[in-house]
Amino acid sequence: MAPKTTLFKKLLPKKVDFEELSKTIWRHRGIYLLMLPTLIWFVIFKYGPLWNAQIAFKDFKPLLGVTGSPWVGFKHFIVFVNSFYFAQLIGNTVFFSLAKLVLGLPLAVICAISLHESWYGRFKTFVQTTIYLPHFLSWVIMFGLLLTILSPGDGLLNQIIESFGGKPIAFLTTPDTFRWVIVLSDIWKETGWSTILYLAALLSISPNLYDAAAVDGASQLQRIWYVSIPGIIPVVVLVTLLRMGHILEAGFNQIFVLYSVPVYSVGDILDTWVYRQGILSFQFSLATAVGFFKGVIGLVMILVANKIAKRVANESLF
Repeated sequence: MAPKTTLFKKLLPKKVDFEELSKTIWRHRGIYLLMLPTLIWFVIFKYGPLWNAQIAFKDFKPLLGVTGSPWVGFKHFIVFVNSFYFAQLIGNTVFFSLAKLVLGLPLAVICAISLHESWYGRFKTFVQTTIYLPHFLSWVIMFGLLLTILSPGDGLLNQIIESFGGKPIAFLTTPDTFRWVIVLSDIWKETGWSTILYLAALLSISPNLYDAAAVDGASQLQRIWYVSIPGIIPVVVLVTLLRMGHILEAGFNQIFVLYSVPVYSVGDILDTWVYRQGILSFQFSLATAVGFFKGVIGLVMILVANKIAKRVANESLF
């Protein structure tokens, strides 16, 4: 029994010295004031609305309010799981999320390593600016750019296809091509921004490691393989774990702007379906149930991915 008692005591929280805590907070008041707007934002827009999440288990009636609406248990979850579109929505959402992760992450790492190894300052700055810029453009603007490039009538890419004797392709309204337009346009837009994170991780690696590798006769490629890549593995694992927690979020803004009725079968995801059912059809309880479902799946995925990463790469969030 003694070991169990000792373990239990270790698990108990230590006594909090509120006087010392208040002194520490006052000593670092500048940092806490800097954090305050973010904390307020989270309380208002993230934690506050959790009270209304209970309508996922209710038959919500606006006139009765959240507390006055009758409880229906898991009715809305069952309706969603048994719906005709369930498998299609899950499949589309997971495909877009995984494709963006599997294709986008290595490309961002390669860009970061290339910029880190570049000796030409002006060229490096130009490339950084060029690849970062699309991140700051809205998907509405990106849609205009994609139309200019992919339009079946006078799009740049279709003009090139026609010049070689081919027939124009309706990339945005053809199911076979629409998925890859979504994935590749997202990589085009976000890879530069992701590169910043990995480039920062590379800059944090001690130059002494590169010098020691050079003294040992390692080539530039070997220094990248044995110093740079191991140095950013923790960041890669962290980013992957966080992305796994959002596996059922495939990018509502992008798909909502780009998709249309002809490509619903391959482009419709959970968020766009929730928008149509919850907002346009006023099925608020069903939409909330789907959001709750996404949150639970995301939690499970991040726990599983964290356990796998801890065993395989010896890196984890907790």
